[in-house]
Amino acid sequence: MEAAKKGIITPEMKTVAQKEGLDVTKLMALVACGQVAIPANVRHLTLSPEGIGTGLKTKINVNLGVSGDCNDYSLELEKVKLSLKFGAEAIMDLSNYGKTNTFRKQLLELSPAMIGTVPMYDAIGYLEKDLQAITAQDFMRVVRAHAEEGVDFMTIHAGINKRAVEAFKRSGRRTNIVSRGGSLIFAWMEMTGNENPFYEYYDEFLEILREFDVTISLGDALRPGCIDDSSDASQLSELIELGHLTKRAWAKDVQVMVEGPGHMGINEIAANMVIQKRLCHNAPFYVLGPLVTDVAPGYDHITAAIGGAIAAANGADFLCYVTPAEHLRLPDINDVKDGIIATKIAAHAADIAKGIPQARDWDNIMSDARRQIDWETMFELAIDGEKAQAYYESTPTEEKHSCSMCGKMCAVRTTNMILDGQTVSLHAEN
Repeated sequence: MEAAKKGIITPEMKTVAQKEGLDVTKLMALVACGQVAIPANVRHLTLSPEGIGTGLKTKINVNLGVSGDCNDYSLELEKVKLSLKFGAEAIMDLSNYGKTNTFRKQLLELSPAMIGTVPMYDAIGYLEKDLQAITAQDFMRVVRAHAEEGVDFMTIHAGINKRAVEAFKRSGRRTNIVSRGGSLIFAWMEMTGNENPFYEYYDEFLEILREFDVTISLGDALRPGCIDDSSDASQLSELIELGHLTKRAWAKDVQVMVEGPGHMGINEIAANMVIQKRLCHNAPFYVLGPLVTDVAPGYDHITAAIGGAIAAANGADFLCYVTPAEHLRLPDINDVKDGIIATKIAAHAADIAKGIPQARDWDNIMSDARRQIDWETMFELAIDGEKAQAYYESTPTEEKHSCSMCGKMCAVRTTNMILDGQTVSLHAEN
């Protein structure tokens, strides 16, 4: 951000501009004013930089990491490889059990995707202290450790200060606080009687992030955990704080993303995107879903993809995937794949709606292949070509230019034949 403000085009800007088909000087201006972030820690040497924000393709993030009940790091590395295979632009290590830095170092060495963390999750294991005994300086130690390792962006729950907590206590929420990091900060504040250390010592945390060029992702500790809590005083009071914190970070040349709601009715999503962009000065917006209903456990990748498509079409820049395992368990590798595909669909659908350059081209080439009944090209273009091919080949067809749904009655085949001057015959022997 400092370079952009000075009119200096960095290698990262050049890479992003090339990926986006955007003039690099225009991109530089967007980085300078904070509307685009390029999370790129100076120590993440394997990174292929991506831009997040105004006028750019919607990016997706994959959450993974171990917990106390599921702590096999080899499985998490398989999820990493799958995420990279399907083109996820970011991976967040949300490990919250034991010493996590060995896995994180492997992740940073392996991944060209951006890597994010939530230092609050790592504090208990890293510091080997009980929550109440942790000090503000302890939290800084964890943030510095993650920055030194090469993490590109960190979720910091700095907006849940005492004013926001008062609003939360007055609101009488149905599901209270559902953010894991937010609930831990809230508990720490209540047990110690102190202000949120990430808010109280915000400038000191920013100095650490600036040193390594880490982007701050301002966490929404008071995001709604059910559709009945959406757009309430708790959510919006924290969002107002996040707007102030955004400007303070930019003043120190720290790039910012702002995190947004988790559960929300379809009818509220577009308005929430406008409010966030207004209150947070058009900073890139990073949303989890939103999940548009609370009654679909086992299918929440679908509820989130519906909300994510609407959110991104109306201004959200970065979608955090949700898997079928949401609310139920740590996702396995199949859950991760389903979550990635659903979120990629949502992101791309939104890019078409937003008129992102070249977004519609992908669909047009696929449509050309369908008109030509060119199966190989269709499989190559599909988000999940392997699944598409497996479905097609699972029921062999007599007529190679159609699928088993229509056979010789394929509308595309019939029209092509007539336009080519051929006669269409549907008798079995033909």
